[in-house]
Amino acid sequence: MPATRPPASRSPDPALLDAAEERELLAALAGGDRRAAERLAEATYRQTWAVLVRLCGGDLDLAADLTQETYRKAWESIGRFRGGARLATWLFRIAYTTFVNHKRRPIRLVPLADGFDDLMADGEPSSEELFSGEEQGRRLRRAVLDLDDTLRFAVTARYWAELPVEEIARLEGVTAMGVRKRLARAFQTLAAALKEPKS
Repeated sequence: MPATRPPASRSPDPALLDAAEERELLAALAGGDRRAAERLAEATYRQTWAVLVRLCGGDLDLAADLTQETYRKAWESIGRFRGGARLATWLFRIAYTTFVNHKRRPIRLVPLADGFDDLMADGEPSSEELFSGEEQGRRLRRAVLDLDDTLRFAVTARYWAELPVEEIARLEGVTAMGVRKRLARAFQTLAAALKEPKS
């Protein structure tokens, strides 16, 4: 079931859910209140989906599938959520892990029928695309995804999910300064990677 955009009913601004309301909803959810689960999903869905779109390089169908998988995993393990970080931060960690696990799965290759490969377009970008912002964006995304897991998580959490440094620190069990140092190392690595000629 391909879903290319989040449903219109899931458009509330995540900021509308303050910490006190979140705690109340989580307590209601622990008591089996389905409406609490729906409200929590409404408040967090757009941000979760948007960060997965970025991780998936704009593949809306894949992002929608991974978003559904993220919420399935979250609701299955909600009893282990202790509130050390905001719910959106915890969901980002699940979404991120879901994406990484998807990327690690082996890809099943199916041979093309004879003659079909002649119809395939050349996968190399044109000279115009090489210098376009779109190609630079793809190179940056590839460079971010090539970072080691600790640095990649810090960059995507901070800049793609727009999580505060303090929230990332709580989630990772490090200091805010530790997160800032990871980000600085990531920027150095990204700068070096983007200077290298594209292979």
